Amino acid sequence: MSDNAPELESTDCGGLNFFNPMISVGAQMFCILVIAQFFQLVLKPLGQTGPIAQILAGAVLGPTVLSRIASVKEFFLLNSAGGYYKTLMLIGRQIIMLMMGLEIDIPSFKRHRHSATTIAVGSAIFPAVLAAGISPCVFYEINGTLRGFSALVPFTFVLIVVNTASPLVSRMVSELKLSSSEIGQVAVYSSIANDMGCLILMFLWKFVSETKTWRSNLGSMLFTAFMDVSCTFGFIRVARFLNNKNRDKKYLSNAEILLAIAAFIIYAMANESVGQNSMIPCFILGLTLPREGKTTRTLLQKLTYPINVFVLPIYFGYIGFQADFTKQWGLRSGAMILVIVLVSIGGKIGGTLAACRYLKKPAVDGVSLGLFLSIKGFTDLLVLDLLITENEEKDTVLLAYGIFLCAILVNTLIAGPAATYLVNKETQLFGFKHTPIEFQSLDSELRLLACVHDSRHIWTMVGLISTMTGCTESPVLPTLVQLIELPEKQSTLSYHELEDEDDDFSKGGTNDYGGNDVVEINEAIDNFMSKTRVTVREMKVVSPFTTMYEDVCNIAEDFCASILILTFHKHQRIDGRMESDKKSGVRTTNQKILRHAHCSVAILVDKGGVTGALQPPGTDSMQQYAVLFFGGPDDREALAFSRRMGMHPHVNLTVIRFLHTSSKHNVEIDFDSRGHEEVLMSVSCRGYDMKVDNEFISDFYARDVASGQIGFVEKYVNDGADTVRALQDMGDMYSLFIVGKGGKYDSQMTTGMSDWEECPELGKIGDLLASEELDFRGSILVIQQKKTSANDYIDD
Repeated sequence: MSDNAPELESTDCGGLNFFNPMISVGAQMFCILVIAQFFQLVLKPLGQTGPIAQILAGAVLGPTVLSRIASVKEFFLLNSAGGYYKTLMLIGRQIIMLMMGLEIDIPSFKRHRHSATTIAVGSAIFPAVLAAGISPCVFYEINGTLRGFSALVPFTFVLIVVNTASPLVSRMVSELKLSSSEIGQVAVYSSIANDMGCLILMFLWKFVSETKTWRSNLGSMLFTAFMDVSCTFGFIRVARFLNNKNRDKKYLSNAEILLAIAAFIIYAMANESVGQNSMIPCFILGLTLPREGKTTRTLLQKLTYPINVFVLPIYFGYIGFQADFTKQWGLRSGAMILVIVLVSIGGKIGGTLAACRYLKKPAVDGVSLGLFLSIKGFTDLLVLDLLITENEEKDTVLLAYGIFLCAILVNTLIAGPAATYLVNKETQLFGFKHTPIEFQSLDSELRLLACVHDSRHIWTMVGLISTMTGCTESPVLPTLVQLIELPEKQSTLSYHELEDEDDDFSKGGTNDYGGNDVVEINEAIDNFMSKTRVTVREMKVVSPFTTMYEDVCNIAEDFCASILILTFHKHQRIDGRMESDKKSGVRTTNQKILRHAHCSVAILVDKGGVTGALQPPGTDSMQQYAVLFFGGPDDREALAFSRRMGMHPHVNLTVIRFLHTSSKHNVEIDFDSRGHEEVLMSVSCRGYDMKVDNEFISDFYARDVASGQIGFVEKYVNDGADTVRALQDMGDMYSLFIVGKGGKYDSQMTTGMSDWEECPELGKIGDLLASEELDFRGSILVIQQKKTSANDYIDD
């Protein structure tokens, strides 16, 4: 509820409060959650999101429906409960803004800031002009006269129409699984920019309209700014202190988290006590806290669930609870609500279409973004306070407040489902549609999903991520997933053994899954993030090995992953021999993921700890990587993936193409291309795959090899034996070998290799490199391209 909002029509139960106000507030929250679950059961099959169901639940519980009943009204609408509602909603807004700041991926925000700000400005200008133009008419219809019309009226109307509720947009985008898509990220960042802009305008208006002298107002503003900057730096220092103090722990203790949250609430309330809005400082604080370390990780881990399950649903429900449509049945009120909704939604769509046309984005993007940015119910509720605090005509103000509040609710209930329907209808466009890396440009965002079972392979995996993020021109969005087996042995234990197990688990806390591996994994990620300033998302999958592949594939689909990297089921011992992992389900899980994943999949054979292995991130030593190219879609995918590694300043990448001696005089590539001219190729080869390989290599040579960025070597072999000898000669030269898994594409160059094959999931070449007989010192990355129809590869 807005801090200065008018109280809903309430009762005192005959002068005595038979119910404690906290009981009334708690019962209302409980009813909102229960009714919202019912609506969600009905609306979810129709593709609608949770916030819509929660707003409807609040509207049903409010004065419009259930609270019209006398007994319900007497229980929920207590005069003495108003202060509780205001305080709880204020704290809820503060925590929501803190979480939004913490969850923002800063590198992603920087990449999309131009399009996000352009769309935010475009979606604001058009409805602002419309709202300012018709504001005298709206005022006249509500007031019956233009007497008392001031600059506050169009200013308030403009802010209500222009504003977008960023928490609602963020939650809807998350539930629609668009968080990793470009349209989802732009929608969230644009809504945040819009919210921040409206809050700043509110602050400036309060500064100008204050009755105090301008010197007094300026002094108050400077004091608040100084307090905010000082407290923000203080929180950052405390976060770093807690990170160092708990370096060997998984998370901060519950006492430390409670103290941190209490300090945050005191800071936010201090802003409110001096007359300033605390939303912007709370958001900036979340945005500036260090992403690496235990503090941010623990805050996200502790707050995400209660906020998504309790705080946001109750807050969204209370938006609907405040509206009373029974007082707006008149033709005049209905017409005003309709006009406000049309100006808001129409202006937003028109503005975003113009912005998308300027950005050369599809028109369907503009319509979808316009609908998302039409969602209201956050800052605009605070804007309504201006109607109360800045106007003496209380009866007229109450009428205007009710009309605007109902318009906000109707606007959201129209724009939200419409945006959801359009996105669901265009699933193939907005949803997960994998494009092989072979067909992606270097400036497109590569979404990398790396999976580890324990801490044994973490440094090699992080080192691999480090080499992929060495160039800002080729953005990479990495996510690390720890795969943890859910033990099933409890079912075979006796009662007293099961009790002992539960005691041991309770001592370790609810976050005991993953054991001490979590500490080392977190340490590696924190070290990487502090040195590279690249944000790595962390996730956990806790499930039995029998169904783990389903969870991983679902995460990859939700994440819109370009490639999924797994660890091999064997690890290298100190004596150099390969030993199978004690977890017997790792290999089976890898095989199932290879068959069912909707994106490219790579398996990393980690030979770390010996000469030439991958170094931890941040080291200055040059790494020697080799791409073994035999031909086929998997090898093309491996080469396309490795191109980003070749742009890292500490990586020397060499592409070694294996050709049969019979083709020595059949393939001629003109390497005299200059500038952006196309490379001419004379091809006299058999088979479509060979033709595609030659064209791909020619294009790669012109872009990367001719410029000296990447090395290129051709080796001619007769059969499998020649290939093995050629591979043996380069065994100690490279710390990482990248090769395609290979499938039906076979040639004389690999003849006889299948006789030695132990692990088919690595392919013939990958299995040979990982075998103990050849004693390769470098790690191996085997890549399989997702097999899709040729029509999916067409570039629009």
